[in-house]
Amino acid sequence: MKCGKLGNPGVCAPCGDAGSSVPQQFKVTPADHLVLLISSVSSNQWRGMSLVGRLQFALLMALTSRVAGLSIPLEVEQPPTIITRTSGPIIVLPFDNLVTIRCEAKGNPPPEYRWTKDGKDFTPPHIATSKSGSTGGNLVLQNKNLNLFQGKYRCYASNKLGTAITEEIELMVPSLPKFPKEDIEPLVVKEGDPIVLKCNPPEGVAPRQIYWMSIGLRHIEQDDRVSMDIDGNLYFSYALKNDSRQDYCCFVAFTRIRTIVQKTAMVVVVKSLKPNNESADSSDAVEAPPVRKPGLLLPSGVQTEKVLLKGEDLHLECIPEGFPNPTVNWMKLGAKLPPRKKLNNFGKQLAIPAVAESDEGKYMCTVKNPAGEFVHYFDVIVEEPPKWLTEPPQSQLTVIGTDVHIKCSVSGKPPPDITWRRNGDIFQDDPVSNTRVLDDTVVIHDATPEDSAVYQCEASNTHGSILANVNIMITNTAPVILTRDFQTYAVILGGDITMNCSVFSSPPPTISWAKDDIAKSIKDERFLRLQNGSLQITGAEKDDSGEYVCAAFNTEGESTVTAVLEVKDPTKIVDPPQDRVITSGTTVQLMCGAEYDKSLRSNFEVVWRKNGDESLLSLEENSRYFVDDVMLQIMNVNLEDQGIYTCTARTSLDEDSASALLTVLDVPDAPENLNISKIKSPWNIWLTWEPGSDHNSSVTEFIVEYEESQWEPGRWKELQKVSGNQATAELALHGHLDYQFRVYAVNSVGPGPPSEPTEKYKTPPAAPSRNPENIKIQGHLPHQMDISWEPLLPIEHNGPGLEYKVSYRRLGVGDQWKDHLVKRHSFVVRNTTTFVPYEVKVQSRNSHGWGPEPKIVTGYSGEDVPTAAPQDVAVEVINSTVLRVSWTAVPLATVRGHLGGYNVQWSRKRGLLDPSKILENSRSLSFPGERSHAFVPGLKPFSEYRLTVNVFNKKGNGPKSDPVAFNTTEGVPEQVPVLTASNAQRDSILLVWGPPPQANGILSGYLLQYYLINETTLEVVDSQEMNITGPDTTQWQLQGLEEGSLYHFHLSACTRAGCGPPLAQESNTITSGRVGAQQRNSSTHGWIIGTMCAVALLTLVALMVCFVRKNRGGKYAGTPPPRQRQDMLSMEKVKEKEDLHPDFESHGMNDDTFCEYSDSDEKPLKGSSLCSLNGNDTVGDSVSRDSLVDYADGGGEFDEDGSFIGEYSGRKHGGSVSEPSGHNPVTA
Repeated sequence: MKCGKLGNPGVCAPCGDAGSSVPQQFKVTPADHLVLLISSVSSNQWRGMSLVGRLQFALLMALTSRVAGLSIPLEVEQPPTIITRTSGPIIVLPFDNLVTIRCEAKGNPPPEYRWTKDGKDFTPPHIATSKSGSTGGNLVLQNKNLNLFQGKYRCYASNKLGTAITEEIELMVPSLPKFPKEDIEPLVVKEGDPIVLKCNPPEGVAPRQIYWMSIGLRHIEQDDRVSMDIDGNLYFSYALKNDSRQDYCCFVAFTRIRTIVQKTAMVVVVKSLKPNNESADSSDAVEAPPVRKPGLLLPSGVQTEKVLLKGEDLHLECIPEGFPNPTVNWMKLGAKLPPRKKLNNFGKQLAIPAVAESDEGKYMCTVKNPAGEFVHYFDVIVEEPPKWLTEPPQSQLTVIGTDVHIKCSVSGKPPPDITWRRNGDIFQDDPVSNTRVLDDTVVIHDATPEDSAVYQCEASNTHGSILANVNIMITNTAPVILTRDFQTYAVILGGDITMNCSVFSSPPPTISWAKDDIAKSIKDERFLRLQNGSLQITGAEKDDSGEYVCAAFNTEGESTVTAVLEVKDPTKIVDPPQDRVITSGTTVQLMCGAEYDKSLRSNFEVVWRKNGDESLLSLEENSRYFVDDVMLQIMNVNLEDQGIYTCTARTSLDEDSASALLTVLDVPDAPENLNISKIKSPWNIWLTWEPGSDHNSSVTEFIVEYEESQWEPGRWKELQKVSGNQATAELALHGHLDYQFRVYAVNSVGPGPPSEPTEKYKTPPAAPSRNPENIKIQGHLPHQMDISWEPLLPIEHNGPGLEYKVSYRRLGVGDQWKDHLVKRHSFVVRNTTTFVPYEVKVQSRNSHGWGPEPKIVTGYSGEDVPTAAPQDVAVEVINSTVLRVSWTAVPLATVRGHLGGYNVQWSRKRGLLDPSKILENSRSLSFPGERSHAFVPGLKPFSEYRLTVNVFNKKGNGPKSDPVAFNTTEGVPEQVPVLTASNAQRDSILLVWGPPPQANGILSGYLLQYYLINETTLEVVDSQEMNITGPDTTQWQLQGLEEGSLYHFHLSACTRAGCGPPLAQESNTITSGRVGAQQRNSSTHGWIIGTMCAVALLTLVALMVCFVRKNRGGKYAGTPPPRQRQDMLSMEKVKEKEDLHPDFESHGMNDDTFCEYSDSDEKPLKGSSLCSLNGNDTVGDSVSRDSLVDYADGGGEFDEDGSFIGEYSGRKHGGSVSEPSGHNPVTA
């Protein structure tokens, strides 16, 4: 026998006689030529096979899968196959007129039907007929005494070749739900005790809804004290007097059957408590219920097991009792709660929809109030009914004498039990029979026609069952080649290959092979025919590629099939994995690059094994592993991952392997043999231990932890760190505690697990070792002082009877200390003078003595609002939108608290352009700290204002100063809203515009700048400007332009303060030819042009009115220039031709200014030299008001030298701020 070697294998099969010659035409006529159909084989059986056996098995498996997938024509005799069935269970509702249980099958001969009920034969009252007219097996039950038909049904469809069956179908006929008649004794409880009202709803058709109401159908209000569980019981965490009533009723609604039932009303009597907490029947209101530790009304005990199916919704409930009403907290031990979780019923119910296996685990609910806490644990187990691992077992068509395997691969939790049937009858393993049952597999040895039947595999556990019918047919017929025609075979260069010619026939066929229709082409000794009819080629060469024809015939007929052979390049690892040392908890990547024949890309894969003889890494079960074509990635590496990893690059034809060693560094093991010994005193001890293994990473430190049982039992806290090269620690302890100690080690990987705790070590009581810290002195009211501090931790008490001595006295007046002993951690000194300094100290003590001498801290008593207003308030108008306000600071004695700063309030009374219109636009700014002047931005130019100043502290605002009136100067106008260029001639263009929305002063005229543009280079050829006097001018006929040229126009409105931002437009003059055409057209259609001009003028007037009315009192952006040339026109070229005209006049300012200005009226400022408060310079805008008023809610500030630090109230305004011609001081 010749077989492929590892790394370059081919498919091989048993060789023929080595000494026999190969004739030109193969004749294969073995008497025992049969097709073996095998459905499965175990991995142990596979490893135990010889190489020849494996190859035969592979061929037979391929044949079986193809046969199993055949759809046999109905004209051929075959056993029944179920095609339609009803899935259970079936719930019969009262208004259902009839119930149909479907069961239809196909087969030849047509099947006959019978039914069983609860495992016994059942004669149905009526068998339905299908729509096609053929008699089916549908079971029809009339809605009359349906309760007699309640049970589990199974359909049997039979003909002479076998019997197919359905799964059991349960028919449920629920009775109408109702509560039993019962006498319920009144429930008498004390106020503060819990109450539980049981509903015990009757069984009925789901879904059901439960309500608690009164006889008058008023809902019982539910909240965090009163709530209902899933089963409908009503719980009161503690009873109140008003819980007493005579008519607590439980109502249950069954929506599917439209039925509501009511439980007998229950009486609850809550007795009040006397002052001594004794119950009393009188209704006199007394004290609240006594504090009671929390507990659980539901569930009982400390642990509950919850089993549910995968995909169901999980509901865990913890309903507490106690006073005050306890809070409920949920957690999952060892993991976080899933994001899809919900908390219902006031946090008492944890709901997780559609649970998965990852939701298994231990959950904990904690109920807590000031009196204590209580916990309950839930063990959640997620199970699932049986399901097919891949797909149900498939029907098989085979020949006489083969071995048939039927494998029933299922999963479930708990693991399902498998029952086997033959034609509906249960059968078990029989050693003397040719049919053996091997757990989930049935094997039929040397099958005969009598073994033809319908075999049933039924898997069931406590949650359900699944069933599969498997048709097994064993018969002989004329040759049918089961190998697919034109099937392609691939082999590695130099490997061996076997091309199948699997024939189904009876009697056995005669088989022959030929290549490319030329028999002599396969005469080479490398070609060998096998007894099963296949052709084996040894040492394949490239020239062996081509088409091969297999012909089979017997007395029943003849058939042929063509096989295509392709010879491929071998697979080889070229980038093998390298040895790695990795830290636990990190991610490691092992590379495995390989070369292979690119035509095998679709089935190329890289498989990884660990430690040689171990099975393949199960990547689906271990989500920490990720594999692609060239890499293995292991996430969150741990010690179990250490080992030798072998990668195997393989295709469907061959494979190659390489290995690497992975070494894992992990955290240290826990120290052992902890020992305690005293040294100086009972509060100072030595702790020693023996270090554990460091797992290849040296220990850097040891952490000593302690747990004490008096204050926080069960909670471990860090006490001391010790260097990793020593195993002892000197510990300083607190008194009056029961200690336990443990130690864990830390290395470069991280902290290791802790050691076992020591025996308890009790320290004797002692005086406190320290005093309280973080003493705070506050004055919430004008005539008192509140003293608070951080209390000592419970473990720092060092003994019983802890209290604090609070001492205080006036600072600097020689008063004696006043002492008070308190147990709480706060104290209030009353009847103090407003805002005076005090010295305070707090000392701790207990039953065994005083703590150390305390430190003295200083603070102030309570504040009150200021009593004085700032004097000498004066304003200095800086420019049209900014002013400087100054005042004389108030005496500190009148502040009566910590000085907060000063508030400046101002309001705009009227605009000087329209004095008759009264405005009341008020704003304010806050300036923190001690100061006597500030800048106020955001004013409207050419307006009348009033301004006041007041001081403030933490308690509030002081009185306002006398108001100061002032006027702002003129400012530059806003941008004109519209600019159009029309009526273009050879040397002139008509410009039309609208006045600016806000003139910000008395409009004096317009500045027009225009530029001749080279249309090829877009450079400025010439520039001109002119002043257009007259504020009412809105159009200008520009003369003296060049014929057929592009011009760019800038138009700005002007006041005495300067010119505003320009609006741009562009247009072309026309050539002589176009002028003549225009003139002829004008003479012909002059009346049309006149009409269009009139319409345009009316439209312009309307637009101007809209802009003026819309923008009155605010700033609006002008019309932007046309965008078609905006990105091409370079204004830098314009600046190279001439300087921009000045937009503002400026004067020098003092040191308090926040922007630099020109020092001469005659010296113009360029746009590039003007600065904006927010850093964004714009043409014609020296100081942007937006930068100052963007913080209108109080967050902006000025620096101590007067720069902006505050914000002013009111809405934001945009605009520009220019410099006035001079300063205008105004004094109150």
